[in-house]
Amino acid sequence: MVPSFDAAVALAAAPGSEAALQKLVPLVYSNLRALASRFLARERGASTLSPTTLVHEAYLRLREQPGVRWRGQAHLLALAACMMRRVLVNHAVARRRLRRGGGWQRVTLDTGLGALGVPAEQRALGILEIDAALQKLSALDGRQARVVEMRCFGGMTVEEIAAALELSPATIKREWATARLWLARELS
Repeated sequence: MVPSFDAAVALAAAPGSEAALQKLVPLVYSNLRALASRFLARERGASTLSPTTLVHEAYLRLREQPGVRWRGQAHLLALAACMMRRVLVNHAVARRRLRRGGGWQRVTLDTGLGALGVPAEQRALGILEIDAALQKLSALDGRQARVVEMRCFGGMTVEEIAAALELSPATIKREWATARLWLARELS
């Protein structure tokens, strides 16, 4: 999923600045679009968001993050996955409001929820239910919530998550196993 490149050179001049983000985004734009496409493909029903819109909304939110020290592609993809999830949650909340027509569409995250051990018949959960479960997990263990977010929403491998969080792959595997058990119980 993640082609390699030397982002350190692009980021060394101004780590944490908007200029660094502007240098990094073009290098991973196709990965961001693929990530957005995967998010939107999981959504049932017509969505008013396109992959390009989702990427751009996430980029705008990334620009608003104060003091982020961009560490490279894996770090950017991890944060972008988080921002895209938040955009989708906000979009679902807006669609749910009665003044906007009420109702909301269901989202199926077969790959991510299947990995969590959630039975196939229970995988058609709304993005808001999934977000609520992730928020509960985040209150208990923020690192586990980030691992789940990167794994299920970002489609990142254990090694990519380990690089993004600057932890060992063994630690990520333990965090993933624990979080997966907790979420499977919570979402059942």
